[in-house]
Amino acid sequence: MIIDSHQHFWKYDPVRDSWIDSTMKIIQRDFLPRDLKPILIENNVDGCIAVQADQSEYETAFLLDLAAKNNFIKGVVGWVDLCDSNVQKRLEQFDQNKLFKGVRHILQTEKEDFILDRAFINGIQRLAPLNLTYDLLVLPHQLENTTILVSKFSNQKFVLDHIAKPPIKSAGIKNWKLGIEKLAKCPNAYCKLSGLVTEADWSSWKQEDFTPYIDIVFEAFGTDRILFELDWPVCLLAGSYAKTKKIVTSYIKQLSDTEQAKVMGLNAMDFYGISA
Repeated sequence: MIIDSHQHFWKYDPVRDSWIDSTMKIIQRDFLPRDLKPILIENNVDGCIAVQADQSEYETAFLLDLAAKNNFIKGVVGWVDLCDSNVQKRLEQFDQNKLFKGVRHILQTEKEDFILDRAFINGIQRLAPLNLTYDLLVLPHQLENTTILVSKFSNQKFVLDHIAKPPIKSAGIKNWKLGIEKLAKCPNAYCKLSGLVTEADWSSWKQEDFTPYIDIVFEAFGTDRILFELDWPVCLLAGSYAKTKKIVTSYIKQLSDTEQAKVMGLNAMDFYGISA
């Protein structure tokens, strides 16, 4: 199976979704399963993981409802307030739904030390006993504390979203590379590959712009810990689904069939506990 490990769905709200500013008009509208399904079929993708974009349990319930009604949505990474004193109860309630696979918080907007805050760590330690994963949405300058967090919980599965958003447009690579290499030394850390076009020049990026970054990710994580993802519909800011997918598929042609199958689906199925 080919699994896109990172999609978003929303009913656009200009107040709630204020992060979608005037430069992003193409995604200032609703994006629902009926919009994605034909795209997945056209691109020979068997299923996807729906990932939170709003910090609310309302959205988590919304995504789980969409997944229940659309079998190509294989799981949901939702939001639960991990810093809440009632976090155990909230996690257990959502965990009754077999489609609830993990949790994400938008760490990229938090202060750098939030990742190591006692309350946040208390929430993280509740995930592994429920077999829940954690998606890391961080920026390059947060990778050092991210690595400290991941190393504290060797039994917890973490996955880095969008390869930590390196500054591809400015060709910045050195500090990001060091952070990626350190994080990858943690065997419980995985990495989602793609979400790259929005960090490049939206109108003039080329395949070769991404090669140095993808090289580093493969050298650091290997083919057993990399998950294919496209970050639809956000990727539409800089390219179609098919064009964005080709960045990954063109690169991995150099790999064996087995390695390609791992990157394109098997690793996601294993990470999120998805059956065929």
